[in-house]
Amino acid sequence: MPQYYCKSIATTHHTQVPDGMLEWVVIGGGVHGTHLSHVLTTGKGVARDRVCVLDREAEPLAVFWQYTAATGMTHMRSVGVHHLDLHPYSLLDFHKRSRGRHGGFIPPYDRPRLSLFRAHSRHVTEKHGLDALRVMAAATSVERTPSGFRVETSRGPLQTRRVVLALGASDEIAIPTWAPTPDWHVFHPAFSTTHLAAGQRVAIIGGGISAAQVALDLNRRGLQVSIIARHAPREHQFDSDAGWLGPRHMAAFAASPLHERRAQIDRARHRGSIPRDLTRALRRAARAGTIDWLEGEIARVTADASFELELTESRRSLRVDQVVLATGFARRRPGGALVDRLIDDLGLPCSACGFPLPRDTLEWAPGLYVTGSLAELRLGPSARNIAGARAAGERLMQSTCNNS
Repeated sequence: MPQYYCKSIATTHHTQVPDGMLEWVVIGGGVHGTHLSHVLTTGKGVARDRVCVLDREAEPLAVFWQYTAATGMTHMRSVGVHHLDLHPYSLLDFHKRSRGRHGGFIPPYDRPRLSLFRAHSRHVTEKHGLDALRVMAAATSVERTPSGFRVETSRGPLQTRRVVLALGASDEIAIPTWAPTPDWHVFHPAFSTTHLAAGQRVAIIGGGISAAQVALDLNRRGLQVSIIARHAPREHQFDSDAGWLGPRHMAAFAASPLHERRAQIDRARHRGSIPRDLTRALRRAARAGTIDWLEGEIARVTADASFELELTESRRSLRVDQVVLATGFARRRPGGALVDRLIDDLGLPCSACGFPLPRDTLEWAPGLYVTGSLAELRLGPSARNIAGARAAGERLMQSTCNNS
């Protein structure tokens, strides 16, 4: 079992924790936190000096860029209307204005090249000064006060009327118990394959999109790759059916009792799946003899100058120069001790699976909002994706709270 271990307004984050009463503090500065800061300041018109985004990283989406670089991603899995900006066709317009110099889109569903998505994200953050809303600090606790909340951070306290928990799963990577070190995981900060040379052999553990992306990236560099997964390749264009992005599935989901929604989400998610363009690329590499797919689990790893892996089912042994874990993230609720304390202190409602039971407005308690996987019992199986960030933004836009 795994252990779960226009014109730029400003381009620098806050160097000091803001003084005085803020209107909103967004905890987390990835895709969700950055988009919601844009919704609050540009969409809802909240004064910029009354919004603060807390994040441990200096730059917006820093962890996301780390992950995409580690996997060798070339194109987004999400569609072209899912991005950081408010208008759905902003990315397409940016592509036209830049005359395609950042790359284009691929079918189906006009999925953007990663370089295009990254250039557009940088354009949005600079144009709207979203990076200037950031404070590079970690939130350590959130306490209720008569006027709102006191957020303790690694750089001092903040006073705010409202808080948004935009917490990702970056601290929740899944490490198999047999793995001697977590830095074999593709999403670990110390992960690297730069030392590998053409002709060497790599074993990738996992059967989803990250495993496929890493395999194809290493294969382009001339390495021999074996993917070891518990199942045969599962081909799905998205990690849940596109009907979950609109009323086709979400209408029935919204009408169902909250306690039934976890099972619906689990059934809807295509865990460990790979879109068609990547499965085709894997098949081509398999025909060329440079990538193979082995079904089984790891029984034992022996390390000396290289690594010998023994598979449980066939008792087959495989000797490789590097082991890569593409085993994804833990399924548990993100936020760790910060969220645990909030639940205890404020008596926050949770489902049997431990995840929040927020209102339709995504308020978990008066003035305390959630997004990402913390909001999935309201937003459905796409909650943690870019589409989920946009759905959360729409709920905030519809919120009737005072913007002053």
